[in-house]
Amino acid sequence: MSGLAVYPGSFDPPTLGHLSLVDQGLALFDRLVVAVARNSAKASLFTVEERVAMLREALAGHDRVEVDSFEGLLVSYARGRGATAILRGLRGTSDFEYEFQMALVNRHLEPGLHSVYLMTDYRWLYISSTIVKEVAAHGVDIGDMVPPSAARALAEKFRKA
Repeated sequence: MSGLAVYPGSFDPPTLGHLSLVDQGLALFDRLVVAVARNSAKASLFTVEERVAMLREALAGHDRVEVDSFEGLLVSYARGRGATAILRGLRGTSDFEYEFQMALVNRHLEPGLHSVYLMTDYRWLYISSTIVKEVAAHGVDIGDMVPPSAARALAEKFRKA
């Protein structure tokens, strides 16, 4: 495959599993936009701007990756960026049903936009942003689950709490 893929998510915070998917996506696509979703219905620990900053720092060495944010329908954003695919990650079967439903809706709305699903490296299958936040809130070192930018931001956020 080639072209541009959009890898959307909340990335609250970004994890090493997310970064694993970026690396895999770069093996398939010429360029990748990591797109932080602005979702007012979902309570986030970090602002969109904080998440974008963490990702930009974590992905600074990837010249074919851009970090951006978007609001509204993903297919509209992807179409506007000229993307040929949406990249999504699967950790296990629990993710599949939701992702399958979203892929069908996206295909209905934008038939030329393909959904590509990858599994993160097996080392990160157990990690989710929710779990990372829960562990970090109890003062446990999460440096082996998140990039340094996220580890610092989590430590700061919970030091203030």
